[in-house]
Amino acid sequence: MANKYKEINNSIEEFIKKQKIFFVATATEDSFINLSPKGMDSLKIMGKNRVIWLNSTGSTNESSAHVQRDPRMTMMFCSFEKEPLIVKLIGKAKVIHKKDNEWESLAKKLPSIPGARQIFDLEIELILTVCGMAVPYFDYKGEREDLNDCWIKQGQDGLEKYWTKRNQVSLNGEKTYIIEKNTEDK
Repeated sequence: MANKYKEINNSIEEFIKKQKIFFVATATEDSFINLSPKGMDSLKIMGKNRVIWLNSTGSTNESSAHVQRDPRMTMMFCSFEKEPLIVKLIGKAKVIHKKDNEWESLAKKLPSIPGARQIFDLEIELILTVCGMAVPYFDYKGEREDLNDCWIKQGQDGLEKYWTKRNQVSLNGEKTYIIEKNTEDK
């Protein structure tokens, strides 16, 4: 059975903090829907109606392109352990790039991750909890270091080349402004 909440209470906060993975969904009116798994201990609860998370460079940059046009975002956390539960945080997000004023103060609250490209700041409008009884059991084995190792090996120049080639537009051609908002003028 679904329950609605207006803010993160203690039990929801405790549940979120225990999860090793979460999922982020975004879309614009005319784009593909993007759904991405996230991890790397990149999330921070900032208050009863606010979370931030650090986004590492990946194959596409859909969430950034979408949120800059349409701020709707849903984040989902689900239990893969004994007690079944799914928590959805639904609200409006903004994307913060390295050149934005908020970057420095928010980045200090998050882990340093090689290849970091944006911080997402979600203002929560609704929290939904559902039973999660159909979610299977999985055992957590540890974090993958492959992505971190990749960006350490590539260095800043390699990262910026990747952004130029792969992260400037979404699958639907929406601009992400990653170069303009994250790199020094050359």
